[in-house]
Amino acid sequence: MRIVMKFGGVSVKDGKNILHCANLVKKFSEGNEIVVVVSAMAGVTDALIRAASKCCSEPSAGYIKMFIAEMMQKHYEAIEYAVRNEEIKNKVVATTERLLDELEKVLLGISYLGELTRRSEDYIISFGERLLAPIFSAALLSIGVDSVALTGGDAGIITDRNYGRAKPLPTVYTTIKSRIEPLLTIKKTIPVVTGFIGVTDDGSITTLGRGGSDFTATILAAALEVDEVWLWKEVDGIMTCDPKYVPNAKVIPEISYQEAMELSHFGAKILHPRALEPVMRKRIPVRIKNTFNPDSPGTVIGSRTEDVTDIVKALSLIPKAGIVNISGAGFDFAEIMSEVFRRLSDERVNVIMVAQSSSELNLSIVVDIRDLDKAYSTLKNLENGVIKVDRITDVAVVSAVGSGMAGTPGVAGKIFSALGRNRINVIMISQSCSEYNVSFAVDSSEGVNAVRVVHDEFELGN
Repeated sequence: MRIVMKFGGVSVKDGKNILHCANLVKKFSEGNEIVVVVSAMAGVTDALIRAASKCCSEPSAGYIKMFIAEMMQKHYEAIEYAVRNEEIKNKVVATTERLLDELEKVLLGISYLGELTRRSEDYIISFGERLLAPIFSAALLSIGVDSVALTGGDAGIITDRNYGRAKPLPTVYTTIKSRIEPLLTIKKTIPVVTGFIGVTDDGSITTLGRGGSDFTATILAAALEVDEVWLWKEVDGIMTCDPKYVPNAKVIPEISYQEAMELSHFGAKILHPRALEPVMRKRIPVRIKNTFNPDSPGTVIGSRTEDVTDIVKALSLIPKAGIVNISGAGFDFAEIMSEVFRRLSDERVNVIMVAQSSSELNLSIVVDIRDLDKAYSTLKNLENGVIKVDRITDVAVVSAVGSGMAGTPGVAGKIFSALGRNRINVIMISQSCSEYNVSFAVDSSEGVNAVRVVHDEFELGN
């Protein structure tokens, strides 16, 4: 088989875990061609974002020195445990020092300028993956597995210039194949590719959005036409709901691409929302596996052709969101809608769901809580005495997902009857035309209870 394996931040959080993951790769590399994709060590990306922001707002050479020292210690400790061969260890230490020296100069530059652009922020947060990939590759080399570390740009992930949420160019698949295929077939080596990052055609570093390492893995998989993608995480697979909200949630053995995409869009953190797009076209299965329970079969995401017997497959919860309402009368509804979404797009606001009434202008838009102030501010300018814009804070969004819902009468009725019996007030409702999901907003104080009520109503814990 040819497999792309991606390891998330928790899977590679320290030297012990990195060595454990390297041994997993060695185990499965016998008779298979493997490409590895790695995230940054757990907490490193967040630390880099905080450092960049602090250097811009509160410049301090002393703070930068301290931050670089902390990064050095964290990665040196990982190298000390994960890389057992002294010669290989010395080489990766030199690489780490060079990267951290580069990072220190960039942070100093930000502090002098007092300005942090999206481009420079992408450059700074790319260091998490750029530091980890050489360490992971060195761990493989030290246990006798030939390997080479590559950045996303080295691997051929060329993107547009939408820093922070970059999209791969259409030619990316040809470029990746030409660069990675020879490493697998001729050199018989295992490439370790930085997840989450790419480059523009002129070499500027970009990022694919938080959680983008999954996306990197599936882009590579589609380009190399692999047999499967294995996303190694700290859970046994996709569950009927997040167990921190619903303790009796169960692992789902199989789920379709469409169902998984709906779950990821509505808050399930198991996948990057765009991760399945590249593999869907080539029908490449994606398997969610547990790094710390590798014998578990996990969840397979693919094209389901068998008869669907389950109605609701899983539930997701976004515990904190906000709603912006636009209301009025006497205006062209399509024209107002066009202007609303143009403004939200310009401000890069993440729209979660929409409900509207066209008898008069009444449009409700659920957005990520972090985008609420930005969305409200840009739409407030539409007010003109007739059009009114207001907002609702502190709402939660629950989404019930399942391909079996399509064409099955009474699903929505069952959901809202259960909520009514438990005296949970629904603020807003939205259902896709595919009938793959029913989503609704409630007060944030009732979000967890709402998701538990629906989970029990459909007996998903059985």
